Amino acid sequence: MARNGLIGKRTMRGLGALAAALLAAMPLRAAASPALDEILPVAAIRADFADLYRRLQIAHFNLYARAARPAYDRLYRTNLAAITRPESRVEAARRFQRFVAFGRVAHARIDTAYQAWRAYLEGGGGAFPLNLRVVNGRAFVVADSSGTGAVAIGDQVVALDGRPIGEWLARARRNLSADTDYMANALLELDLPMLLWLETGPRPSYRLRLRRANGGLADVTIPARTREQMRSAAAAQPPRLDLSGRSARMIGAIAYLRPGPFYNATPGAADPYDNSGFRRFADEAFERFLAADAQSLIVDLRDNPGGDSSFSDLVVSWFATRPYRFNSAFRIRVSAEAVAANEARLAASAGPGAEVSRRFAALYARTAPGGIATFETPLTPPRQGRRFAGPVYVLVNRNSFSNAVAVAATIQDYRFGTILGEETSDLATTYGAMESFTLPRTGLVVGFPKAAIVRPNGDLRPRGVVPDIAIETPLLEGPDDPVLRRALALAAAQSRSARRQDGQR
Repeated sequence: MARNGLIGKRTMRGLGALAAALLAAMPLRAAASPALDEILPVAAIRADFADLYRRLQIAHFNLYARAARPAYDRLYRTNLAAITRPESRVEAARRFQRFVAFGRVAHARIDTAYQAWRAYLEGGGGAFPLNLRVVNGRAFVVADSSGTGAVAIGDQVVALDGRPIGEWLARARRNLSADTDYMANALLELDLPMLLWLETGPRPSYRLRLRRANGGLADVTIPARTREQMRSAAAAQPPRLDLSGRSARMIGAIAYLRPGPFYNATPGAADPYDNSGFRRFADEAFERFLAADAQSLIVDLRDNPGGDSSFSDLVVSWFATRPYRFNSAFRIRVSAEAVAANEARLAASAGPGAEVSRRFAALYARTAPGGIATFETPLTPPRQGRRFAGPVYVLVNRNSFSNAVAVAATIQDYRFGTILGEETSDLATTYGAMESFTLPRTGLVVGFPKAAIVRPNGDLRPRGVVPDIAIETPLLEGPDDPVLRRALALAAAQSRSARRQDGQR
């Protein structure tokens, strides 16, 4: 099963940044969202805000893990006192999300803003047309869809509308549920146009101060662009690396596998848990690798949104050398909210995911509300029969999420392979297994992590998977893929070294 939830939010963005949890126990989504522009009365907003805090304290595995309770209590009182006028559902959602984000746990959040953002773009709204990447506190342009030619990839944005960019990034971050600054920066790279829209509303243009590659400063103004305008402008930019989809091929003597999402990604698929097509893909890929006498294997999990371990195990079991599990501990806080979400899922699903939900139900039945229960994850054995026995390398980056992070942590902790690339922003030990409840008066859906999930080696630090060998990711990742080329060189060098050692024996 997947161990946390970063699929769903990425899907909302069109990439596919955060699922709601164990994919095998995915929270159900409402059939229809309430009107985003509906004006809500003060009494309803205040009552639901009180419910939000009360129910998070009950259902969240540890609401105060990263924010002290006295500070949270003060923020609650301040926000409650500030609710003095009717607000639209989007305005209320923004207020509630900022409150939830104060806890700095990625899997506690309210995603209504993403729905509003999508509706705004679909209605022809204009947006900030740049994507920025934050590196050591500095923001660099990594994609330009302005169509003006005034901005270059690699330019550093020093100021926006006369204010230091750091102030804008801090304002944007308060809308993000993120455990670490590194995670927040990774999400900013994907979401900054939306976050600026939340902060300022629609804008006709943006004034920038840029530091060019030669160190000089330039002041430019770029227009807000509609989604179609940005797509047209992006087509004229240098091509970017596309890591979507699945791929299996030989590159010289090295097998290359990009498994893609660990769920049924077939367009229009009725069952996201049906892994039969993925099983065929994985088995055929490894059979081809073995037939080609592949000397080593690279598994590419960069930009992978994650999914369910019933998929990823079909890859890992081909080279695992002993039984494994993706965690060393999986503890759940039992609450009425978690029980209700699980019951709704069981009522709606008879697929493979239902077995996990049934196990949850049995666990809840023997645990009093408020108690902490241990969910036992069975060991997964290596594959029977033919297996890949050569060296394994796994590529990750800041946008490897959810089960992709669990796979990398498992391979690293069991020493099944060598991790390459850049540290993941999603955590290897996390508060996850996300569920949701709906606030009765505003209709806002609140996601919360019901579990604490510890990586296989037991490391409790809130950190991503740190590569065994770091490979720097350039600001512009073109189709020539310098990160993969470096990984191929490392794999080839180790193969040559192993052959020399064999010849000396």
